[in-house]
Amino acid sequence: MTGLLVHEWIEASGGAEQVLEAMARAFPGADIQCLWDDAPRRFADRRVFETWLARTPLRRHKALALPFTTAVWRRLRAREDYDWMLVSSHLFAHHARLSGHDVPKFVYAHTPARYIWNPELDQRGDRAVVRAVSPMFRRLDRRRAQEATAIAANSAFVRDRIATAWERDAVVIHPPVAVDRVRATADWRNAVTDDSERRVLDDLPESYVLGASRFIPYKRLDLVIRAAEKAGRPAVIAGRGPEGAHLRTLAATARVPVRIVESPSDAMLYALMQRAGVFVFPPVEDFGIVVVEAQAAGARVVTGPVGGQVEAIEPGVSGVIAASADVADLAVAIETALGMVPFDAAAVTARFREERFADSIRAFVGAT
Repeated sequence: MTGLLVHEWIEASGGAEQVLEAMARAFPGADIQCLWDDAPRRFADRRVFETWLARTPLRRHKALALPFTTAVWRRLRAREDYDWMLVSSHLFAHHARLSGHDVPKFVYAHTPARYIWNPELDQRGDRAVVRAVSPMFRRLDRRRAQEATAIAANSAFVRDRIATAWERDAVVIHPPVAVDRVRATADWRNAVTDDSERRVLDDLPESYVLGASRFIPYKRLDLVIRAAEKAGRPAVIAGRGPEGAHLRTLAATARVPVRIVESPSDAMLYALMQRAGVFVFPPVEDFGIVVVEAQAAGARVVTGPVGGQVEAIEPGVSGVIAASADVADLAVAIETALGMVPFDAAAVTARFREERFADSIRAFVGAT
């Protein structure tokens, strides 16, 4: 059977791209369709098709491109007589339709579009212009979600939001995480080859609070710094993004030592996780692949009580669910986590191995 994998846009990094890579390995003969591809070497082993948006400046301005995408997805060209489509959607990719072809469409939903359905979870959707057009886009989004042959959600949290937003049932298939890769290296410090990164590792305190994600507002890395300050613990913040300057300002004025590590290599990130006293993840996330990676590295996790990331930990074993995502409650949870005994990382993270995801996603596409 010939299949087509559909994805919003392909970036050099990101959890959704990791899922797409796992889908590509599960279906090695499938082509890939996206709006545009900003990491052309990522899928060099197969055909990747872009839309006309890729030939415009809009590919560099996602917010401006969004109004056009709902129409673009409806006019995809069929390059083969595909037997099915598997759509990786976190915005409007599930609107995809092949012109002149009626192909079963299986949707793997990372989330219904936060901008229009849950702006309280992502302040980028709280702008006046977005609020003004959201009712129209919600009606369109719900109607086109009815076209899916079946829908899978990456967490029970997202499944419940799909039921509310799209009025559809969904099965839960947790995303794949490279837990075997993380666990394969006993000490990731030995795999760090960059001299500047090695110097950072050598300068870090013996135990610290770690936060790691993209440097954007809704990831709430500011809360990691403030909670570490409240707990009287040094902190390390790793990642990259437009909030870097703001986070550096917070770090400079904090009453505890705070180190900002921008654009860490994979080896560096895993080394930071292995050495961390606790990994703190404050946002309301759809799932949170980095939470599983931290546990695979042996780090205890602290998170708030709402979001898909709650499903990724074993409370009292590999982490603590704080009473709220407020600074005081996160600080209490940090102290609790630091007092926990080491856990079996292999046992805790086994259910997120890629092999299990591959079996589940192949069954999902082949079940109907």
